[in-house]
Amino acid sequence: MMPALLTGMAVEARLARRTGLPVACAGADAEAAAEALLDAGTVGIVSFGVAGGLAPDLRPGTLVLATAVVGDGVSYGTDPVWRSRLAGAFPQARSGAVAGATRPVVAVSEKTDLHTRTGALAVDMESLAVARVCHRRGRPFAVLRAVADPAGRALPPLALSGLDGQGRIAPAAVLARLAGEPRQVAGLCRLGLDFGWALLALHAAAGAFPGGVLGLDPVERVGDVA
Repeated sequence: MMPALLTGMAVEARLARRTGLPVACAGADAEAAAEALLDAGTVGIVSFGVAGGLAPDLRPGTLVLATAVVGDGVSYGTDPVWRSRLAGAFPQARSGAVAGATRPVVAVSEKTDLHTRTGALAVDMESLAVARVCHRRGRPFAVLRAVADPAGRALPPLALSGLDGQGRIAPAAVLARLAGEPRQVAGLCRLGLDFGWALLALHAAAGAFPGGVLGLDPVERVGDVA
C-alpha cells in the first residue's frame, strides 16, 4: 500500500500527480475525501497544496513541513517517519505547526491573532480534516504546503468568489464581479503573483517527492495528540 496526496484545489492536484502517487482533490469536503482515500486502501495521507502564511517572515513560495496540525484546541502530531523523510527531501522547508481552518483566513488581523494563539507557521483548510480522519483510523499523515498569501497581506474578497465546490478556479466568476469593484484589481494582481510563487514551489516539490511508501510499511501508526 502507498500513501496518497490530498489537495483542496484542482490545480494543486495536477501538480501533486507529478509524484506518481494517488491523488484526491477534496474540494469543499476534505473529511469525506480523506475517508474515501483510506477506504480505497491507501496507507496514509499527505496534505499537499498552498497555505496562508501566519509567521511574518515567510515569503510566498516558502515550503512548510508540519510538525503538527492544530485546531479546535487539539494538536495532532504528524507521523515522525514521514516527516523525517520529507525533511530530508526538502531541507529548505520550514518545520513547525500548521493551523487548520474551516473558512479562509482573510484579514491580516486574523492571521496575526491565529499565529499568536497557536504559534502556527501557516494555515490551510484541508490538513485538520486529514489529521482528524487519520488519527481516528490509526493511519499516518504528513503535511507539505507552500505559502501563497503572506501574513502581512490580506486576501482580496473577490478572490474567494473564484473557487467552486469541486476545487476548480473559475476566473470568469471573478471578472464578472470585478467591474463593480475595481479597487480590488491591485490586490488580485498581487495575489496572482504570490499564488504563482506557491505553485512553482509545489511543482518543484512534486518532482522531488520521495517515492515508494515514504519508508513505511502498512503497519498502523499515528502521531501524538495533545
